[in-house]
Amino acid sequence: MARVKRAVTTRKRRNKVLKAAKGYWGSKSTHFKMAKQAVMKSGNYAFTGRKLKKRDFRSLWITRISAQAKVNGINYSTFMHGLKLAGIDLNRKMLAELAVSDKEAFASLTEKVKAVL
Repeated sequence: MARVKRAVTTRKRRNKVLKAAKGYWGSKSTHFKMAKQAVMKSGNYAFTGRKLKKRDFRSLWITRISAQAKVNGINYSTFMHGLKLAGIDLNRKMLAELAVSDKEAFASLTEKVKAVL
């Protein structure tokens, strides 16, 4: 049976980690052991960040809707409740886009909500 040498596999694995650690400060980008730790940690941060991004965007949308609703003389929670009663199914992302880019359309939505309430 042939003897298995794993130098090629090991080098590929190490180079993959070092490539991922490119641009890291100090020896984290050159030494395999430190690079491996840094890449693992950054992967954890990236995973957490992807979850937090959804939370942050929802918060931003709510803030934008709330600000525009107050301009039209109604608070956020009353506005959202009124939308539900009026049967208007727009998600917060689209409502925030209307609040920023098309203030007249948002104002007409507010008037419909006020009529329902």
